[in-house]
Amino acid sequence: MNTRPIIALLLYLTVLHGVSSAADPQATLALVHRVADWQLANPAKYQPTNWTQAVGYVGFMAAAGLPDGGKYEEAMAAVGTKTGWTLGRNCRFHADDQAIAQMYLALHAKRKQPEMIAETCQVMDEFCARPNALGDMALKWGHQRWTWCDALFMAPPILARLYASTGEKRYLDALMRDFKQTHEFLYDTEEHLYFRDASYLKKREANGQKVFWGRGNGWVLAGLANTLDALPKDAAERAYFAGIFKDMAVRIISLQQADGLWRASLLDPASYPLKETSGSALYCFALAWGINHGLLDRATTLPAVEKAWTALTDCVTPAGRLTHVQPIGKDPRSFKDDATEVYGVGAFLMAGAEIYRL
Repeated sequence: MNTRPIIALLLYLTVLHGVSSAADPQATLALVHRVADWQLANPAKYQPTNWTQAVGYVGFMAAAGLPDGGKYEEAMAAVGTKTGWTLGRNCRFHADDQAIAQMYLALHAKRKQPEMIAETCQVMDEFCARPNALGDMALKWGHQRWTWCDALFMAPPILARLYASTGEKRYLDALMRDFKQTHEFLYDTEEHLYFRDASYLKKREANGQKVFWGRGNGWVLAGLANTLDALPKDAAERAYFAGIFKDMAVRIISLQQADGLWRASLLDPASYPLKETSGSALYCFALAWGINHGLLDRATTLPAVEKAWTALTDCVTPAGRLTHVQPIGKDPRSFKDDATEVYGVGAFLMAGAEIYRL
């Protein structure tokens, strides 16, 4: 009996209804393509160098590394041509304005066209040369430093990749200088989580717990994965980032909800019961990456990853629209369940690429 038509039909129905198993790479690939294609057909309205778009681009480059992903690489090359390979224009030291360089560097690694990273190198050289911060890391520094935890996704992988590609130690020195400064200021050693910024150090949730934002900590854990992924395998500094990554991963797994997702507030999920996919996708990506790269124990981590991915796929419409994405913000909030954003799609694509490799 020829079972191929039956298998093909089952695969089609699985993809159609947004259900994908981590054990089925073809279903995962089809879902990644469906979500990516929806985003390309429904582009976000932000400026192309905005951080929201930049996170989406990281996801598209992850999708480009999978089978039949060439069109996503071409789409990113078209973005670079449109922007002239420039960074954001609000502040040269602002991590959000630098974030698009992650896509430029990923394309440059493949195509070796110097113009792709010319401004990136210029800006990051200035970033490396500036004097270290004096005093504490309070909000008086604004966005001239990595004073908010989201920045640990946006900028560190850029410095790590520049160091790996050039061997210039100034990039590694700046990475260690600024990351340690932010870590020492925002990391809670008891909870193994990061406060969003200085304004949350003393705040408490309705249940009396400290305020730890779901997506904010997702930015950090995913940023650590991307930084480690970019650093040379023989770099002694990897141990520092790997230690934080593993400590956070254990804590994050313990905070996963019964449905497989995480909530906007990690320590007070009852106050924000709505599913949240952007932070959950960042966690799913980072945990799967940790398994794939031998930093996390597969037996204890895989169940959390599989639950997360199944829950995430349930938040994709038949057309490919990712829902339950918390809108732009900086703390736990309530929002409409059909909300979507390009940065949430970027996180989903990153997660899907790692799930496929499982």
